[in-house]
Amino acid sequence: MKKLVALLLALCMVACLFAGCSGDEKETTANTEATDPSTSAPAASSDDPTEPEPTDPAPASDYRVAMVTDYGDITDQSFNQTTYDAGKAWCAANGVDFTYYKPTGDSTAERVAAIDQAVADGYNVLLLPGFAFAGAIVETAENYPDVKYIALDVGEYDLQDAAGTVEDWSYVYPANVYSAVYQEELAGYMAGYAAVKLGYKHLGFLGGMAVPAVVRYGYGFVQGCDAAAAELGITGDVAIEYVYGNQFSGDADITAYMDTWYQNKGVEVVFACGGGIFTSAGEAAQKVEGAKVIGVDVDQKGTIDGMYGDGITVTSAMKGLAPTVDTMLTELIVNDNWAAYSGKVETLGLVSADPALNYVQIPSSTQWSDDFTEDDYVALVGELFDGTRTVSADTENAPEVTIAVDYQGNIK
Repeated sequence: MKKLVALLLALCMVACLFAGCSGDEKETTANTEATDPSTSAPAASSDDPTEPEPTDPAPASDYRVAMVTDYGDITDQSFNQTTYDAGKAWCAANGVDFTYYKPTGDSTAERVAAIDQAVADGYNVLLLPGFAFAGAIVETAENYPDVKYIALDVGEYDLQDAAGTVEDWSYVYPANVYSAVYQEELAGYMAGYAAVKLGYKHLGFLGGMAVPAVVRYGYGFVQGCDAAAAELGITGDVAIEYVYGNQFSGDADITAYMDTWYQNKGVEVVFACGGGIFTSAGEAAQKVEGAKVIGVDVDQKGTIDGMYGDGITVTSAMKGLAPTVDTMLTELIVNDNWAAYSGKVETLGLVSADPALNYVQIPSSTQWSDDFTEDDYVALVGELFDGTRTVSADTENAPEVTIAVDYQGNIK
């Protein structure tokens, strides 16, 4: 009898052991660092402490979405982070697999390698933020006709230039590519108009490189400052210092230039427009009591205030990257409407008199005052939307204005 009981207990233990090994296991290699140091293509990055643990059941879609960073990281408080946050949130809400890849360096070849790795890992929707992806799109899109490329702020000039066809504009966008670009001149106009209405009279524009998007921001800013000055009757009192750093990062030379503006010329606020170049404006501004900075692309208040002092950011001229991600993933995955966007570079701007619905805007964190309230901003957007106000998008010719603008070329 004892032998029989022992045998039954042993059989039960074996059965339990097999039952414990029968649960589903989910591959997580797309969210881990590459373990083979000899591999040339980067695996998806896993340095995001907020990345959720894999969960079952598996996503309910055949689409799998991967975001590739340009030359920054998903904590850059700009294009990469905004795109990552928007893509991750949308996919989590819609049961779609999502990850991101960080190239090993800042070159087209390394971005191509990251795209190749994402496709090899089975991701068939790519979110690509920023003009730096033009070359990678030209090199890879036709190789992966079943992969959908959603590019953000990769303009027609960027793609033609990468293809070497600027002279005849003959590059034809593959059917699996869509790129959204933005009316930066409108966002720049809003920021300039707000700044002058808020009482700033000596302003600066510090651009990154004089590429079309940055020029549109700058010329829009000039037009907005001029319009506000005209309404206030102070065109003779408002002046703008205008320069390009000729790079998308700050350094000691550019900071020294900004020091001259703030400390010697009496500039009160600088619109820092071009990736990390805001660091030079911020470093110079924090040395002068009351000096301010205007951010770009996303609401940079958290970043700039966090680095250089609370209240230093007046406003930001923003592009609607997150709404674009939401719209395009919905159109592709939920509505099966890729045909409406296939092979297009589409310019996005105002779609409503409601500022919150538009693809260009300034944030709610703007330093409103009695001289320029949120209601005033709503009225401004309404006039831009209905055509009462117009803003030139010309990048070849500086806008004709009545305020003084000193165009100083490139710092470097």
